Amino acid sequence: MKKVLIVLAALSALCSCGTTSSLYYWGDDAGGQSTYEQCFYKMAKTQSPQSICNLVAAYENIIRNPKGTRQLPPPGVCGEYGYLLLQPHTAEIFATNATAAQKKLFEGDDFILIFRQRGEEMLKAEFTNYPESERFIRPLLEKMRQ
Repeated sequence: MKKVLIVLAALSALCSCGTTSSLYYWGDDAGGQSTYEQCFYKMAKTQSPQSICNLVAAYENIIRNPKGTRQLPPPGVCGEYGYLLLQPHTAEIFATNATAAQKKLFEGDDFILIFRQRGEEMLKAEFTNYPESERFIRPLLEKMRQ
């Protein structure tokens, strides 16, 4: 009995070792902050064309490459991204200021049409992934369509 307890204790200790996976992926970490945190902070602080383009690229990376345990974009990310894409001047800013690599994230160069479609798609994805958000996102989607 004593040997069984020792073996169980050793197994439980070994099972608790190893890397822990986070529930969601927020972009690569650099300097203790995720890409999302860095880009969102810069955009909120400066709202320069480059910061907006960097944030669009960060959102695309997070959404296209979901990692983490859930394999879904984090809660709110699709909604925030959709809202950003549907803002009146985002497509124009992106078309004139994005790098070639950032523009390559999208098929085509009619960013007004692409961003309108992608924005609506992202708002719908938010309440598809997180049904509890529908009561907030659906009115926003209706308002943005007008």
